[in-house]
Amino acid sequence: MSALFAIDPALNGDIVWQTLAIVGIKVLIVFVAGLVATMLMVWFERKVIAGMQNRIGPNKTGPFGLLQTLADGIKLFFKEDLIPDRADPFVFKLAPFLAFVPAFLSFAIIPLGGDFRGDNSGLVTWFGQQTRVQLADPSVGVLFALAISSIAVYGIMLAGWSSGSKYPLLGSVRASAQMVSYEAALGLSIASVLLIGGTLSTSGIVDTQSSIRDWNVITTGVVPFIIFIIAATAELNRPPFDLVEAEQELVGGFNTEYSSIRFALFYLAEFMNTVTMSALIVTLFFGGPQPIAIGSTVLDIPFIPNGIEGTFWLLAKVLVFLYIYVWFRATLPRLRYDQLMDLGWKILIPASLGWFMLLAAQRLGRNEGWDTIVVTVASAIVLIVGYGLLQMALRVSQRDREREGSMF
Repeated sequence: MSALFAIDPALNGDIVWQTLAIVGIKVLIVFVAGLVATMLMVWFERKVIAGMQNRIGPNKTGPFGLLQTLADGIKLFFKEDLIPDRADPFVFKLAPFLAFVPAFLSFAIIPLGGDFRGDNSGLVTWFGQQTRVQLADPSVGVLFALAISSIAVYGIMLAGWSSGSKYPLLGSVRASAQMVSYEAALGLSIASVLLIGGTLSTSGIVDTQSSIRDWNVITTGVVPFIIFIIAATAELNRPPFDLVEAEQELVGGFNTEYSSIRFALFYLAEFMNTVTMSALIVTLFFGGPQPIAIGSTVLDIPFIPNGIEGTFWLLAKVLVFLYIYVWFRATLPRLRYDQLMDLGWKILIPASLGWFMLLAAQRLGRNEGWDTIVVTVASAIVLIVGYGLLQMALRVSQRDREREGSMF
């Protein structure tokens, strides 16, 4: 057993401790940054919506009400914890952690900064060693993010099932159906980014977006980004796709029977996932921590080292998308469930698949030396014909259902 923890004599002991210190600092940064970002996101959403609705919002606890979220968390921590008589106690207690932990795991692969100028590729020097400003940079980082986002739905599903009540169960069933409907469109939109970038590593994707013209939102033709942000909003159960917890028909949805700290974990998971997804959008489509560059002109932030400047750019870009999510909540009405399903299956999945095929045809044409315009026109004709056939099939199916319904 001792051999498992032995240090290779060939390694310098200082290097080993430096490596362990770097990993420990990264874990602490990710954990603290995630909690603080979530707390500030709750305050930011309440404050922005209050401004949009001509209200004041939080303003009593701390300066500008910044400590209101902390006060709410302390209150929930000391409230009475209730478990329904018909609930499965073990699964009921486990479900909030299955929803909360994946949010932090997804945040671990996001490049939070770094020096991407020249050939640095995001590397910085800590304690005499080169490293990246992210907890982990696996070669399949994007697939890891997709896998973790799929796991998160189990927390919601088990919460609804274990509560022993019909309303939470209906909310959890909606969650699983919604995840299946939008996970395919989400993955296909990311596939377009991977096709252009040629890597699954999040830092590698950021490294390919050195200027605005190289941002994937432009190189992929904008459409994958639009599909991604719509599908991501549905994956997060954010308005206008928050049918999982629709109060009109499901009381509070999957978390109806939860109270105290377990309810707080679901609450934190929702807002933490919003922050993580915004950071992932910035990483995939808008250069992540890369500074904004127009051609050879780079917009510098004065008096800030290059290694830290990337963190400021990431925060600025993420803040834009956090505001967009708040704007969605304050502006858009909730969809009906049939509209939710139609949007996912009939529009987003065909559109993301068709656009991916168009990008793949263009790339194949360039590799083979074919005329790009001819390839694009031919591919567009094929996609238009395919879309027409899909619409015909949908109309025939609808007519058949109406005919069968009239028979009864």
